[in-house]
Amino acid sequence: MSLHLRIVNSFAHRILGRQSYIPAALAAASLTHRIARPHIAIAVSLAASLLLASCGDGKKSSKAAGKPQTFSELTLEPRTATIYNDFPATIEGIEIVQLRPFVDGYLEKIYVPEGANVTKGQLLFQIKNPVYDEAVVTAKAAIKSAEADVNAAKMSVEKVRPLVEKDIVSKYELDAANYTLQSKEAALQQANAQLRNAETNVGYTTLRSPITGVMGSIPYKIGDLVSSTTSSSLASIARIDQVYAYFALTEKQLLGLSNRMQGATLQDKLDHLPAVSLVLADGSQYPQKGKLQTASGFITTGTGTISLKAQFSNPTELIRSGASTVVRIPRTIDTALLVPQSATYELQDKHFVYLVIADNKVISMPIEGRATNDGKFLVVSEGLHRGDKILTNGLNLKDSTEVVPRAINADSLYGSTYPPSSK
Repeated sequence: MSLHLRIVNSFAHRILGRQSYIPAALAAASLTHRIARPHIAIAVSLAASLLLASCGDGKKSSKAAGKPQTFSELTLEPRTATIYNDFPATIEGIEIVQLRPFVDGYLEKIYVPEGANVTKGQLLFQIKNPVYDEAVVTAKAAIKSAEADVNAAKMSVEKVRPLVEKDIVSKYELDAANYTLQSKEAALQQANAQLRNAETNVGYTTLRSPITGVMGSIPYKIGDLVSSTTSSSLASIARIDQVYAYFALTEKQLLGLSNRMQGATLQDKLDHLPAVSLVLADGSQYPQKGKLQTASGFITTGTGTISLKAQFSNPTELIRSGASTVVRIPRTIDTALLVPQSATYELQDKHFVYLVIADNKVISMPIEGRATNDGKFLVVSEGLHRGDKILTNGLNLKDSTEVVPRAINADSLYGSTYPPSSK
């Protein structure tokens, strides 16, 4: 390093190490006189001038930093806002039928595939069991025999009646013939009943759809032995032109809902709620609205929840039984204090805003609330009150910092989505 650069560096180090820039300047001037070479003296003088200018700028900056800054200020007034409570739900058809055989036998035919749409009365399965066919044949033969016995008994009655009228035989003979006829007629009725029972069993070997709906899975294959005691049903059929979305509320949520709504019973309170929405698995909202209904009158002790259901029309059958969805229940708040999300900051999982107090000073105020549906605002439940003023663009401000507030137009901030409250 050249001599004049070392002198400048040393001089700068000495100047910066002092508290005041005036003694430093005097020292620089004295040093200039003591240096023999003119170009070195010029360099030292130049360095001193730059340092004096730097110190002067620092003092001006310090004064500028002490001046209060201007921030946007929002005065909180009640607004009308709608928030939503989401509950995971499971879809079920308005009717679900488990098909089970009434008789034992082998699965002979399956007429529809899994997942097919079926109509009421449509043929689905055929069960084979020769025993039931033979029972029909036996019952028909028994009827013919019983009919013959009835005819013979009638002939006996007709034979005895004129003899009794002529006092050839006693009346006892005619009564006995009539009793025999009645017995044979009863046997004929019994044979007919046995035939109907046999035909009913044969009818049970043919299974038809009891409702119009959609077939579920079929756990059995052709040739499998089935009976009325098997654990699995032959198939499930669901009617899905109307569906139920089942979900659960905790006891606390149920009490909160009951306290807010009018009505003598839980169903009366649910009837006062607005229509609910359904959010599908892909996040899209189902176009049809639903109505809440009770699904259970008891709180499950194991989970502490009660089941509710929402009924939705499903004309296109887009929603299927077993689908996972979300029931979204709206709640309108007429006196909501809305704070822009951009006006808050988080610290240790808590939300804070800058509250403007007396003398235009600010303090950090913790608040509690929940986000609106669009995520732009917080509906404050604790921490702020009507008429409070907050900063909407403050950042890293210390408590008691003085600011210059500039009021903003609340209507332009909230727009038509959150109109002023009438209360």
